[in-house]
Amino acid sequence: MDKKTKNIIQYVFWAAVSVVLVWFCVKAIDWKDFLEALKLCKWGYVLAAFLVGSIFIAVRGLRWHMLIKPIDPGISVANVVNAYGIGFLANLVLPRAGEIVKIGYVVRNSKHSWDAILGTYIVEKGIDALFLGGMTLAFVLGTWGKIGLTFGGHGHLLWYAAAVVILAAAFIVLCYALKSRGGIWGKCWGFISGIGKGLKSFRQMENPGLFLLYTVAIWASCWLVSALIIWSIQDIEPFTSLTWADAFNLTVAGSISTLIPVPGGFGAYHGAVATLIQVLHDIPMGSGMVYATLNHESQVLSQVIMGLIGYINESFFRKK
Repeated sequence: MDKKTKNIIQYVFWAAVSVVLVWFCVKAIDWKDFLEALKLCKWGYVLAAFLVGSIFIAVRGLRWHMLIKPIDPGISVANVVNAYGIGFLANLVLPRAGEIVKIGYVVRNSKHSWDAILGTYIVEKGIDALFLGGMTLAFVLGTWGKIGLTFGGHGHLLWYAAAVVILAAAFIVLCYALKSRGGIWGKCWGFISGIGKGLKSFRQMENPGLFLLYTVAIWASCWLVSALIIWSIQDIEPFTSLTWADAFNLTVAGSISTLIPVPGGFGAYHGAVATLIQVLHDIPMGSGMVYATLNHESQVLSQVIMGLIGYINESFFRKK
């Protein structure tokens, strides 16, 4: 089987998974209550969430530029920010294609090869993985009183934590041992080693404090987007009990859902956050879809707008 056929099969499979997940989520909606909630929603907060999401894409581009600049001082901030927006737009159609598109647009305007730019991107993703890992740990510790009942309660938390550490260590060793085979093992080891390179790169970076500030701002903006969506529906039953802490938990759940490579996160995101709202607050999944829809679609719109701006800029103005 050639690579093109394999990619088509993978895309069709994950597109089908997305359709199934969307169907499962939509099936749970009471459309009368759903539409009523949208009427009562404070749309000013949703607009603010869209603007924060757009800024978040630009800040990601600024942070990536900091990693590229030491190896290519001539690369412009505009090119990297545009590439990030275009990459998000591509991901809405083809899962994971956005990563290739981002790197491709930067390489086109860089003196360096694909491998060199790919290395900076792996470093960036490694840093994000560390932050998301810390946030996930905080999420588990903060919600174990409710979600832990499903897995045996508080007494089993240390055992589960130990099992996760052991399995993670075993996976890292396995990736290292099989990295020469390439394929999924090579990709996983490349990502893992990228985390290590990311930690080392702070010593080589011109302003590591600013890089760290950008990273904190990026994840804080994700949290703020979730909070803004909560504020938009907080006066509507049954959402009055949702708080800043819930915004944090939903940010983590939504970020983890991106590991499922469905186009644009459709279905995976909605199912993950609506299920979490149901578990933590006994709010029916159909009602939780109000929050999921407002959050996801406001961010999809920001990705479309930023992607189109980046594409037009790179294809016409910067090209000229």
